[in-house]
Amino acid sequence: MPSIQAVTDYLESIAPAHLQESYDNAGLIVGEPQTEVTGILTSLDCTEEIIQEAAERGCNMVVAHHPIVFRGLKRLNGANYVERTVIKAIRSGIAIYAIHTNLDNVRYRGVNERIAERLGLTDLRLLRAKNEEGTVGSGMVGMLADPVEEKTFLATLREKMRVPVVRHTALLGQSVRTVAVAGGAGGFLLEDAKRAGAQVFVTADYKYHEFFDADGQIVICDIGHYESEQFTTQLLAELLTKEFTTFAVLSTERNTNPVRYAFDRTL
Repeated sequence: MPSIQAVTDYLESIAPAHLQESYDNAGLIVGEPQTEVTGILTSLDCTEEIIQEAAERGCNMVVAHHPIVFRGLKRLNGANYVERTVIKAIRSGIAIYAIHTNLDNVRYRGVNERIAERLGLTDLRLLRAKNEEGTVGSGMVGMLADPVEEKTFLATLREKMRVPVVRHTALLGQSVRTVAVAGGAGGFLLEDAKRAGAQVFVTADYKYHEFFDADGQIVICDIGHYESEQFTTQLLAELLTKEFTTFAVLSTERNTNPVRYAFDRTL
C-alpha cells in the first residue's frame, strides 16, 4: 500500500506547499508520513463528523481543502470543535491533510479552474499571475461561448454552482461575456477583475461596504464560501483516483457548510 508520504508528495506535485499563503496551515496536520493508506475520504472541511464518516467507510486518511488547525493549539482537552476533531482523528488512527491556498494558487487542476469549467468558461488565464509562465497566481478569468443577459447569467450561475441565493450588486444592463472567478474570499481581486474586462466577478465572503467598490463598473456576485469551493471535494477525489488504484478514494456524503438560509418570498 502507498504511504501517506506518497499521497502528499503527489498532491504537492500539483499544488506545491510553498505556494500557500503565509497565514495558511496546509500540509499534514495529523498522522505519520510512513503510515500505509487504506482509504482516503475527500472533503471541503474536516470536522468530527467527517472523521466519523472516514472511520465508518474504512478510510484512514482525510484530504480536506480547509485546514482544521489554523493557529497553534496550546491544549487538547476537547474544549472546542477543533480540539475535538484532532482528538477524534488521533484516537481513530486517521490522518488529516489539508491542501488549501496552494491549491487556490495554481493555474492547472486547481480550485478556480474547476469553478471556471462548471460555468463553461474558455480561454482561461489567471486573474493575478505571480510568475511569467502564468501558472501560479490568484483567481481566474475566462469567456462564455456566447454573450448572455445578466439575468440569464445569474440563473445559470445558481444552477451550475448549486447555490440557493446569489448576493449581487446592481445589474448594469450589459451583456456578459467575460467572467472572473475566485473561490472563497476573493474580494482582494476585484480591481484585477475590472482590469481584465470582466462584466461579472464571482466570489464569496463580501461585506456590506465592499459591495460599493463595484462602482458601476462590474457586477459582483457573492455565492457563499462553501458554495464557491464545494466542487473541490470531487476535484481531489478525481486527482487521487487517477494516481492511486490500490485503495478506495471516496468523497464525503456530508454537507459541512455551517451556513443555512431561510427564505421568505413575500418580502
